[in-house]
Amino acid sequence: MKFEFQPNDARVTLSGEFTFTDHVAFREVADRLLQADDRTIVVELSQLRFIDSAGLGMLLIARDEAGKAGRTLVLSQPQGQVKRMFAVTKFDELFTIQA
Repeated sequence: MKFEFQPNDARVTLSGEFTFTDHVAFREVADRLLQADDRTIVVELSQLRFIDSAGLGMLLIARDEAGKAGRTLVLSQPQGQVKRMFAVTKFDELFTIQA
């Protein structure tokens, strides 16, 4: 997984593959997102090609942490396999997903 923050640190773009091996890096990403002043945190997924069950779990943890901090985590523009995984796992019912 590669990631790129936008200037305000409340928006990050993930690209490549998001798997168990990314758990340490994603924890750092989530911590940085939670330090931003914005009430809404956006994870841009249009460039993410693959996500496994561990990646899904990390997004759930990030959502819960955002909720504890009084923030909302939004997933933006999932494509291909990622979008199919979200449909199969009902992530569209657990998250706000921007098309």
